Amino acid sequence: MLTSGTEYEAALSIWNGAVTSRPLAVVRCAGPADVQAGVRTAREKGLPLSVRGGGHDWAGRALADGGLTLDLSPMRQVSVDPVTAIATVAGGATAADVAAAAQRAGLVAVTGTAGSVGMAGLTLGGGYGPLSGRFGLAADNLLSAGVVLADGTLVTADDEHDPELLWALRGGGGNFGVVTTMRIQLHAVPAILAGMIMYRFDALPELEESLLRGPDELTVQAGFITTPTGEPALFAAPTWCGDPEVGTRELQRLTELGEPLAAQVGPTTMVDQLAQIDAMFPAGRHVEIATRTVTGLDRTVQDILLDAANAKTSPLSAISLHSLHGAAARVPADATAFRNRTPHLMVETIAVWEPGDPDEKRHRDWVRATDRLPGGYPNLLGPDDTERTAAVFGPNTERLVAAKRRYDPELVFHAPGKL
Repeated sequence: MLTSGTEYEAALSIWNGAVTSRPLAVVRCAGPADVQAGVRTAREKGLPLSVRGGGHDWAGRALADGGLTLDLSPMRQVSVDPVTAIATVAGGATAADVAAAAQRAGLVAVTGTAGSVGMAGLTLGGGYGPLSGRFGLAADNLLSAGVVLADGTLVTADDEHDPELLWALRGGGGNFGVVTTMRIQLHAVPAILAGMIMYRFDALPELEESLLRGPDELTVQAGFITTPTGEPALFAAPTWCGDPEVGTRELQRLTELGEPLAAQVGPTTMVDQLAQIDAMFPAGRHVEIATRTVTGLDRTVQDILLDAANAKTSPLSAISLHSLHGAAARVPADATAFRNRTPHLMVETIAVWEPGDPDEKRHRDWVRATDRLPGGYPNLLGPDDTERTAAVFGPNTERLVAAKRRYDPELVFHAPGKL
């Protein structure tokens, strides 16, 4: 157990440099037994408890200020069975760890968009990513989980044992226990083609078809970034996972929309894609994020997005549109805790600024530029978002609350914004 020193300070280093929380103690967990001991200690002492996996949660919920933090970063083992295409993933493994292990076996894993994100955390929150159109969300590929419950017991949640817990873990957030291991489904694909295409602002409506109604094999992330000249521009980051000849034609079609300013697409790997995003958003900067969902790009939505893009206060900031369509949209709404299966775009407004920036308040204010859009995202709900939580989970809310009462009746796990 760490209370000071170099290792303690290292455990406090997370992606968002604006977070200043300092736990009373950090437990560096080498395996499930350490997690069990930490959970029991926090419960016995009445200490706030948090779990640090990848340390990528911008809200800083990885660190329990004045409490006990379980650091799972030593638990990064990933093993792959190439016959069943199933990966066994330790609780502290990152998306990059999983993608690399899958690639060595000639397979791909359904991850989020950044490699440094903890695989367990992104899976429990849903997990939009570049392969979602064909293989669903990361949560849809969760087969089973080893979970330390609030009383310190270790259970296996799968279709035969504690299936209700598995249901809740698939997109319902991490407030039901500490996931120490997961079994996830991997996939084989003929090829991955991806890249970046830059457009003028007026190309936004032309992208809607590809974002929401394209082939399953094509998942497109879009948004607004600042060009080297300082001007905002529209971007599309398509990923094709399927027949390379068909994919080449699909990506070529995207390069012909709206008079693109630049286009670079071609063969790649999931490992390289994740690394590119990590390079764009390195750890240590100050971050604030807001999320909303839209079912289309009508004139009102376009105006809000364009106004927000023009009002950006930092060239580091961005607005991203993450698509849910195809296979992810065909999962029955009650099959997992992640309910919103209507084809939609998750709008992520990311304010990023360097430490010491005197305009910090302006950056924080700007992140709310898309507040007029509806919806929310369960992994980023605030502590007072009761109404929005119900809106996100809909009819699944009551079932999730029942699962919470069953597995954690004393609210040992109570990160803000979670059930």
